[in-house]
Amino acid sequence: MPELPDLAILADAFQAALEGRPLESMQVPQSLVVRGTPQEQAALAGQALERVTRRGKFLTLAFTHDRVVLNPMLTGRLGLAAVGSRAFPSTAVVWRFGPRSAEAAREAAAHAAAWTRGGEWLPPDGQPLELRYRDPTRMGKVYLMPEGATRPVPGWDEQGPDADDPALDDETWRRRIARHGGELKNLLKNQAFVAGIGNGYSDEILWSARLAPFRRRATLAPEEIEALFQATREVLPWAIAQLRGRVPPHFEVEVRDFLRVHRKGGQACPRCGITLSEIAPGGFVTTFCRGCQR
Repeated sequence: MPELPDLAILADAFQAALEGRPLESMQVPQSLVVRGTPQEQAALAGQALERVTRRGKFLTLAFTHDRVVLNPMLTGRLGLAAVGSRAFPSTAVVWRFGPRSAEAAREAAAHAAAWTRGGEWLPPDGQPLELRYRDPTRMGKVYLMPEGATRPVPGWDEQGPDADDPALDDETWRRRIARHGGELKNLLKNQAFVAGIGNGYSDEILWSARLAPFRRRATLAPEEIEALFQATREVLPWAIAQLRGRVPPHFEVEVRDFLRVHRKGGQACPRCGITLSEIAPGGFVTTFCRGCQR
C-alpha cells in the first residue's frame, strides 16, 4: 500500500515533470476506478496542470479549474511513460499531457523540489508525456472534482494531521494520542489519529521506538509516548531520503527493500540479533522483534 514516503516522492516527481503541461486527454480503460461523469472527464482536456500535492494517502492533481483526487489504496500505482511506450500491466487510467512551453518549464523548475532538479529521469519539455495509473484489483479510486462542485471522497474529511506535519509537535501528539486507544500498530494506521502511515511504516516506526505492535496505548509510559513520536519523526524523513535515490525512473514500482524489519521475518534483528517474528493477521504482514520491542 502506498504510504506517506511513497506518495511524497510521487508528488515531488510529478510536480517537476508535469507542471505547466496541458492535458490532452484522459483515457479510462477500467471505468470502475473513476468517480465522475464522462462530461467531467472531457472537461479536463486543455487545462494545464498547476500543482501535485499529497494529503495522507491521497494525491491531488490541481488543474487550471478542476482537480483530480487519487486514492491508490492497496494495489494502485502511478508512473510516468513516453507516449506509445509499452502499456503498464492492469492500466486503469491514462492522462496524456502535451509539451510545455519554455516559460512554463522555467516556472516548473523554480517550483520543483530541490532533489528533482536536473534528474536524468525528467522527460524532455518538448515531448508529450503520459501519467499512468495501474491497479490490478481496481480497489483504488480516482475522483473527478470539477470547480465549484462537491463530491464526497471517502476518508478525506476523517483524516488527522499528516504524520510529518511540522505543526504536529510533541504537545499536540500527546493530546491526540490520549483520545485514541487500541493496539499500537492499529493506532499508527488509524488515519484519524495521524494521516499517511500504513502497514509497512508502522512496523518500522514501532521497531525504531522499541515498542511491540500489540501493546495497547493505555499501557504506555510518558517516555514511551515520546519515543513513539520521535520514531515517527525520524523514520519518515529517513525513508523519503532513501526513496529519492531508489525510485526514479520507475515510479510505478513500490520500493521497500531498504526497510529494516518489515517483511524480513526470519532474519536477524538489525539491533539485537534475535530472529525477527512475522505474522499476517487478516493478510496484513506484521514484522517485529520479540527481543528488543516491549
